[in-house]
Amino acid sequence: MPGLYLAGLVLSIAGIAVLDARYRLFFWRAPLRAAAVMAVGLVFFLVWDVAGVHLGIFFIGTTPLLTGVLLAPDVPLEELFFLVLLCWTTMDLFGAVRPVVERLGRRGTATPRHEDGRA
Repeated sequence: MPGLYLAGLVLSIAGIAVLDARYRLFFWRAPLRAAAVMAVGLVFFLVWDVAGVHLGIFFIGTTPLLTGVLLAPDVPLEELFFLVLLCWTTMDLFGAVRPVVERLGRRGTATPRHEDGRA
């Protein structure tokens, strides 16, 4: 069924967007900075893909799940949506883990107290 993979990717991106909005992890924390990071990530990975295709490392296999739309030779439309999902998931993960690491860092540098409560 053509487009099934794309539909799954769009559904996954929607899920990541909901998590991002709910917890203000990436785009909802700093939209301009997030858009810049996303653009840099997409350009990097698309160049990576084109280089991989040129070197014969990446190619499109035979599958009925793809739409058949190509952005470049052996780079399907679905690849762009996959890269958006990859970048957004990574940045949401970073946004979720960062406060935890900061909190643990502050806890580790807290002033030790003596038994009687003195610093």
